[in-house]
Amino acid sequence: MENSNPETYQDLLNRGKLIYPGVRIGRPGRARTYWVTIFLMRVLNFRWSVKVSGAQHVKRGPAILVGNHVDAMDPVAIVMKQWWRVTAFAKVEVFESRGAAFFRWMGQIPLRRGDEESTRWALDEAQQLLQDGSKLGLYPEGTRSPDKKSLHKIHRRVLIPILGANPSVPVHTITTVYGAKKFGRHKVRVYLSERLHIDLTTMTGAEVVDVIKNEILSAGGMNYVDSFAREIKERARPSAQPE
Repeated sequence: MENSNPETYQDLLNRGKLIYPGVRIGRPGRARTYWVTIFLMRVLNFRWSVKVSGAQHVKRGPAILVGNHVDAMDPVAIVMKQWWRVTAFAKVEVFESRGAAFFRWMGQIPLRRGDEESTRWALDEAQQLLQDGSKLGLYPEGTRSPDKKSLHKIHRRVLIPILGANPSVPVHTITTVYGAKKFGRHKVRVYLSERLHIDLTTMTGAEVVDVIKNEILSAGGMNYVDSFAREIKERARPSAQPE
């Protein structure tokens, strides 16, 4: 039965505040400070030499950008060059850190790992921003690459539900590659793929992941590690060190 009283954005926001009591989450997907923040971030071009290839493949309107995760700079690099509203998930801990204001200004979506209620809310937020015509950035490795260069095993918990709920929204990979400094500037290349051929009515989750994985590997020329990045980090952590 169709819901005669759909949840409004304010209802969604209020639900998020209940999930994260005492945490200032801002306005995910609709931050009023987003464009000012993007404008100010252009100053980073003095330190970062960012070149984007394939931006013409991404049309106006909603899109899902699925990327590798090498550096904290990954979600920032693309909007340093393109005037797009791109919203990504961010672990809730960053909303409680010294840099929390930046994530609120950018309207990022907090997510508590392994928590079902938080995940459901984050998925609903993602659905709302796509309906608003914005772009969603997904980094399904779940954490940054331990070796700073490889692509690691992709989590499906958030990726597949979002793709399944939005079959008409274009899906692209966004591959970010970091080079050596030159004249004191970090060199960054961002590669955007053409629209991927993904159909969850005929493809399994594993097949979808393979399409995304192969596209990122092809664009970035990186190695693939068939283990979750977080598990590798856990194994490398000294047993005496608290989590």
